[in-house]
Amino acid sequence: MNKNTNLQQENDTEGIRLEKDSLGEQRVPLNAWYGAQTQRAKQNFDITGVPISHFPELIRALAMVKAAAARANHRLGLLTDEKADAIQGACAQLLRGEHHEAFIVDLIQGGAGTSSNMNANEVIANLGLARLGFDKGQYQHLHPNNDVNRSQSTNDVYPTASRLAIVEAAQGLKVAVKELQHSLAAKGVEFADVLKMGRTQMQDAVPMTLGQEFEAFAYNLGEEEARINAACTLLCEVNLGGTAIGTGINAPAGYGEIAVTELADISNLPVTQAGNLIEASYDMGAFVTFSSTLKRLAVKLSKLSNDLRLLSSGPRTGFNEIDLPAMQPGSSIMPGKVNPVIPEAMTQTAFQVIGTDTTITLAAEAGQLQLNAMEPLIVYNLLNNCRILSKSIRMLDQLCIRGIAANREQCDRHVAQSIGIVTALVPHIGYDNASRIAGKALLTGKGVAELVQEEKLLSDDQLSGILSPQNMVRQQG
Repeated sequence: MNKNTNLQQENDTEGIRLEKDSLGEQRVPLNAWYGAQTQRAKQNFDITGVPISHFPELIRALAMVKAAAARANHRLGLLTDEKADAIQGACAQLLRGEHHEAFIVDLIQGGAGTSSNMNANEVIANLGLARLGFDKGQYQHLHPNNDVNRSQSTNDVYPTASRLAIVEAAQGLKVAVKELQHSLAAKGVEFADVLKMGRTQMQDAVPMTLGQEFEAFAYNLGEEEARINAACTLLCEVNLGGTAIGTGINAPAGYGEIAVTELADISNLPVTQAGNLIEASYDMGAFVTFSSTLKRLAVKLSKLSNDLRLLSSGPRTGFNEIDLPAMQPGSSIMPGKVNPVIPEAMTQTAFQVIGTDTTITLAAEAGQLQLNAMEPLIVYNLLNNCRILSKSIRMLDQLCIRGIAANREQCDRHVAQSIGIVTALVPHIGYDNASRIAGKALLTGKGVAELVQEEKLLSDDQLSGILSPQNMVRQQG
């Protein structure tokens, strides 16, 4: 028995197995589905505390790419039936959600995603070995690089998988946005008869209905689904088959086209191969576009949330036109205080997304020559932004919007006391008279309608018709 065998037996008793990579021997937990390179990455990159397993969509995307590659290699005679079946079977396990805990590499890492790719290669190899009846680490029977990564490079696998993962994450986001839009539209119907004052520059403007205000909120979000879809379409153009820098080195003729076709079949997405694989290997334009789409959505959600806070402000000394659901006590010192905590949380999420858009932009610009080594940072932030936006939108919808109530008497009071209704009188008494009435109302504290009646500028019937809610909130025929 040689020295290495003795060492391996000693390690086995300690729950450790010994693996080798190009840097030498590496101790790996005996029961781990990953291998030496993943173990090194875990030791080197302890940055966010967020491993790949935090985002199942990225694991599924890596599994789909590896399965597509195995199919292509098998069709081209580069993998035996047994090896191809073992790899595809292992990928199927990952797609079912099994063994995700084995993806332990930190999302932010050096090496342009190499550690993530090798984490997938090693897990799939060891799962495949188990299917073939071998122990973990017996890579002479199914190798992470020679077999699982055949005809591939991190530089085409990781970008391709990242794109698919983001597209999957976007689907849940779209559903959340649509549900919020429906809830806002439902409030528009519920509040259709509630007359209130509109405001510009935080000053009284002209009357509108609370329903119109919520209808506008809903319409504003209705534009976002098309934007997200367009950004996802860009992400579906992949560089799979380009290998290291887009030249396709170590991949046989026809591999890329076959692999992309298989990937489209497995993912059920309109995946296409980029027209120029060298350009596609370093270009981050699609990621920047997707990030800007999320930022646009975040800006709208923050504006909505801040409007809700204003409209519910008070309750005695603010606008107090709507009541938000009371979710928790608002102060440790002021009894009875209830804060708009749900819109506040939504706004904080929006700020996070807006801020990381700058991070993503800088990372996209930082790629040099034929590769962008900063892609892990981009992927981490985009996946995280999709997740926190989806969760925050559902929170806003379910815990706030659906429970909003209108304070009808307060809205009526604001309209009656507002000088802004004088605008509706301009076509009938002229701008100069209207300005004079507005100034007099400010000085005396009297209402606009009362002053018009005193000066007999209009008859009572004319005045009541002009100032009727129907006439004030719609264009005149």
